[in-house]
Amino acid sequence: MALGKRRKGEDDSQIDLTPMLDVVFIMLIFFIVTASFVNETGLNVDRPPTTDQPPPDSANTNIVFRVSESNDITLEGRRIDIRSVRANVERLHAEKPEAKVVINSHPKAKTEVFVMISDQAREAGVYNISLSTE
Repeated sequence: MALGKRRKGEDDSQIDLTPMLDVVFIMLIFFIVTASFVNETGLNVDRPPTTDQPPPDSANTNIVFRVSESNDITLEGRRIDIRSVRANVERLHAEKPEAKVVINSHPKAKTEVFVMISDQAREAGVYNISLSTE
């Protein structure tokens, strides 16, 4: 074959992309039309008003039990037995009637200990019980 001469078939070997683009646009329109848009409702959050006053000292108003990783229970820095939780809650609740019971538990502590402390606190008459983790 001589230089500068081309065969007639080489120019006609290009692929026409117009029908493929038409199909893609039709599919895009189909998915847009058939998509269902859900109107998700949010939660209304009532934030406390901002003030310049420092927050009240909640450490003195709560009865805080700490549960360690080895499931040891401490109250006010001293280790206590699960059987004495009710007596301690009754005593501290008599001193501070507005006090809540807060159980500060290690993430690896057993859930059984939390349930036992909350049951003892309910038996002592305190129903406002919270769980916090370290």
